[in-house]
Amino acid sequence: MIWYIAAGSALGGVSRYLIGGLVQRAAGPAFPTGTLIVNVTGSFLLGLVIAYAIETPSVSSELRAFLTIGFCGGYTTFSTFSFEATRMLQTGAWARAGLYVGLSVLLSLGAIATGLLAARQLILLRLR
Repeated sequence: MIWYIAAGSALGGVSRYLIGGLVQRAAGPAFPTGTLIVNVTGSFLLGLVIAYAIETPSVSSELRAFLTIGFCGGYTTFSTFSFEATRMLQTGAWARAGLYVGLSVLLSLGAIATGLLAARQLILLRLR
């Protein structure tokens, strides 16, 4: 099980680096868009995988650990989010920090809920 989690973490971390960097370069340095996008998409994926894995026998415990603890754990960036928000506060960018924290929490919660709903729809399609 440890190796599944380790492999997922490695792939998640590399994906975070590539996707977050690509988005940040495209968006510019004024706002941590790369981290925001990574956290929201990671939340969606986690909701999708967990709901699907719980409701269907087709996802092994190893694959579930690989995707949730491993990939999503390595992909999402709560520590980076916390650092970026703190830096904004330290530099007096209160409004930007508030926007970032608010968007991160609300969009990530919405993404989890959307992932859960998407998994339910996949399960319904599978049962037909």
